[in-house]
Amino acid sequence: MSLKTPVALSGMAAKTAPKGLKVIGQRRERLGLSRTAVLAAAVLLLFSVSVLLGSYTVTIPDFFTIVYNHLTGGQKIPGASFIVMENKLPRAVIGTMIGLAFGLAGALFQTMLRNPLASPDVIGISYGASAAAVTAIIVFGASGAVVSGAALVGALAVAALIYAISAGGALGGTSRGNAAGNRLVLAGVGIAAALHAVVNFLMTRADIRTAADALVWLNGSLNSANWDRAGVLFLALLVLLPAVAGIAGPLRMLELGDDAAAGLGVKVNASRLALVIIAVTLAAVATAAAGPVSFVAFLAGPIARRYTGKASLPASALVGALIVLAADYFAANVAPELLDGTVLPVGVITGALGAPFLLWLLVTANRKDA
Repeated sequence: MSLKTPVALSGMAAKTAPKGLKVIGQRRERLGLSRTAVLAAAVLLLFSVSVLLGSYTVTIPDFFTIVYNHLTGGQKIPGASFIVMENKLPRAVIGTMIGLAFGLAGALFQTMLRNPLASPDVIGISYGASAAAVTAIIVFGASGAVVSGAALVGALAVAALIYAISAGGALGGTSRGNAAGNRLVLAGVGIAAALHAVVNFLMTRADIRTAADALVWLNGSLNSANWDRAGVLFLALLVLLPAVAGIAGPLRMLELGDDAAAGLGVKVNASRLALVIIAVTLAAVATAAAGPVSFVAFLAGPIARRYTGKASLPASALVGALIVLAADYFAANVAPELLDGTVLPVGVITGALGAPFLLWLLVTANRKDA
């Protein structure tokens, strides 16, 4: 029987510890992938429920018949073809895509800045879209694609302004801790407050009918969903999703902090600028398609992180789609039964979810600090 010296024992521990950590990491990776797959299945299920069920029920065989006849120019089923192809299906498609876009945008901001409050609807980007769209509706009498275009331009312009203001300090070079993130969030919150006042002023100056149209847009709604908007949104995501995949590596490094990321060879300022541009564009195209559906970007990232056990862009995107689809189904089918036929915009439901979740985040954060 031989006795091993402390040096020998420490050497053995050094050899065995990485293997144990590797096994734990692999288990967490498999768990995260399996839970992401569950989220994908849930999105598919909820998408099917949105199209097949509700105020007008469609059987699965009838659905495929309707779609096939629509694509091939075959005989249409009176009433059913219009409801499915011009209402239910484009509504579900746009709801899924804006949920993916908002979820990704929120997760990119929150991960990059290491701040759960850093989502587009909190730091003012959505307010930029809202102010521009309301100006187009009330001042210029615009509607349809013009309002969507104004919202897109407004979101991008406000994002550029927020970045320029925050770049005067922490974003102008590598920073310690959360200085960069806090500076950007504070700049966004200040601009959001100013834009909120602009929107309120315009609403008070509008006539009742125009104000009602603007209010519906401000709450975020899928009632005006159509294939034209779905096509534009699909093309935008076709460009943006590969860009998100390409920037995911530097994002993981930035999550460690600016100094650590710079030490690992990441160009901090260039990477952050690219991430901001991609995240803002995702939020802007989603807002242009359906209005500022509140709190989806804010909710998706933290929920996905708690469910999968880690920060995950695919899981955040899927959670965003789940939130929008579930909220829209409730607003279009359940709320009218409870409110004497009143159909609510989807943004009203997501807003009702976001407020208590924000309070819950604050409470749990205070418990951790204690």
